Amino acid sequence: MICPKTNTLMVLSAAVAVLALTIPGTCDADGAATPSPPAWTVPDIDKLPDDASGRLVRYGRDLVSKTSSLIGPEVADAEKRFAGNNLDCQSCHISAGTQKFALPLVGVYANFPAYAARIGRVETIEERVQNCMERSMNGKPLPPDGPEMTALVAYLKFLSTGHPTGVAIDGRGSGQMPELDRAADPDKGKKVYATTCSACHGNNGEGQRNGKAGDAKGYMFPPLWGADSFNDGAGMHRLIESANFVHSNMPAGTTWNDPALSPSDAWDVAAYMNAQPRPKLPDLSRDYPDKLEKPVDAPYGPYADGFSIEQHKLGPFAPIKAAVAALKSKARR
Repeated sequence: MICPKTNTLMVLSAAVAVLALTIPGTCDADGAATPSPPAWTVPDIDKLPDDASGRLVRYGRDLVSKTSSLIGPEVADAEKRFAGNNLDCQSCHISAGTQKFALPLVGVYANFPAYAARIGRVETIEERVQNCMERSMNGKPLPPDGPEMTALVAYLKFLSTGHPTGVAIDGRGSGQMPELDRAADPDKGKKVYATTCSACHGNNGEGQRNGKAGDAKGYMFPPLWGADSFNDGAGMHRLIESANFVHSNMPAGTTWNDPALSPSDAWDVAAYMNAQPRPKLPDLSRDYPDKLEKPVDAPYGPYADGFSIEQHKLGPFAPIKAAVAALKSKARR
């Protein structure tokens, strides 16, 4: 294949900044051919045998899709109340982690162990699960050798069937829409929320339960803030993560290739959601021992770049990224 010197597209959208997109399977910045990422494939769980191994994987899938009913704070067995809220893992990892750009779990196992900037060292897949339990589920760690951890890891391993180790898969994450060249506006987002989100998630972000409080049936539409939502240390509390997730997946039924919201509306409504009260995770200042590795949208300090916490919460992020890049370059000299 003969490649041009660059394969970067400059995409410009109203009220958003210019974004450089590298096209997979064409050329890198030096003009060399680059391979396409592996095809998106999800193994069929229904084809697993009804034996101990198959049942373990299915239990792992159920823990993702029915978390609140199995290990939530309302389950009858007090010793199984590991989650601190009544969300399900698939409240964020849609369709039990099998949907493109909906924070899928497909291929994740094949990329662990992996370096985690948040703790400043390599972490195992089990540690990553515990991280989700403590932050997104606002709960406590699972017993490392218990049936829940064993089943979740088995399910994650199953979802990596056929995926090569250490290779990024097209469809991972929550998408990458253009960033704003202004700060996201929670006041504008409040209006978007009222017209687009409140019918499902409630006027006050309280969600809609499948049953009633105390019955361990979880939510049809999860709460987006308040005591029964994720805490302020969760990845979804970061604006870049939440805005892209909203753009790719909301309202319910939306897919990444046919978004319902404009990028600017997605940024603003995510900023509104993240401005609302939610549980607090203690000692967040210990996250990211190397502050130059801290995500630019981390909504809590300390920072190495001199920008305000308000700009880290709402953007614009381009100036922060430029400052961090300069600091990293200086540190390497």
